[in-house]
Amino acid sequence: MSTWPWPSELTIALEDAGLDPAHVHEVATRTLDEDLSWGPDVTTEATLDADARGTADVVARQPGCLAGVPVAAAVVYTLAARQGTDVSVELVAADGDRVSPGDPVLTATGPLRTLLTAERSMLNLLCQLSGVATGTAAWADALTGTGAKVRDTRKTVPGLRVLQKYAVRCGGGVNHRLGLGDAALIKDNHVAGAGSVSAAYAAVKAHAPTIEVEVECDTVEQVREAVEAGADLILLDNMSPDVLREAVAITGPRGVRTEASGGLVLADAAAVGATGVDYISVGALTHSSVVLDLGFDLRA
Repeated sequence: MSTWPWPSELTIALEDAGLDPAHVHEVATRTLDEDLSWGPDVTTEATLDADARGTADVVARQPGCLAGVPVAAAVVYTLAARQGTDVSVELVAADGDRVSPGDPVLTATGPLRTLLTAERSMLNLLCQLSGVATGTAAWADALTGTGAKVRDTRKTVPGLRVLQKYAVRCGGGVNHRLGLGDAALIKDNHVAGAGSVSAAYAAVKAHAPTIEVEVECDTVEQVREAVEAGADLILLDNMSPDVLREAVAITGPRGVRTEASGGLVLADAAAVGATGVDYISVGALTHSSVVLDLGFDLRA
């Protein structure tokens, strides 16, 4: 029997995806609580008999890349457990799958009151995460053949960072640090406070000797200083392709990885990737991706 209010197969699917079932349950609960804070689903309770059962399908309305399908299932099961009802959810498609309009994603069967009350909470998460995956996939596709990977930032929706960063992986991107403590990123304000790039780097290594340190650089001179200091990764901020190539020529022989950042748009992806940088940092993946249009259709 599963520890969580869903079948053990769903727990396994979440863990295989690198997601913590406890965190998914917390997000599902919080999302449902938000929708039900002002009372029960008055419309559904008024129009549907308590014993009415049926099946509904989540269907793609537009092309995109999926993320959060097992999370959506967890929402339905969490509400069913709260209501004491019996539901079953089939994951028709998998996270990372590319879908076209009309493609089925998920099928849920159970009391109609449970299904329709869960609908918006489920879709809010699934559409948001799939939007992040779809936006990431566009960058990943544009970088094909360059050797560069698109990378996310900490510019995430509050409370959804872990799931949004998971969605980036579903879209073919890679993750930057999760928070402030799992890696160090020395930015311009840290440099200003410490007095120089090398002083800031030395202070971080003295404070946390084993942590990976990335240094943000605005100029080629700062790149040289950061490399000499011992930086593991250089964030190349707002540099033209020509300057990026110059910076890579400095970092490459030393085995220091590079990350281009600052106002980049999809049309620039191939040109920036061709400079030899390892990563392209795109905050818009999580703070501005448009949700993927997915519908929840009750079968007649």
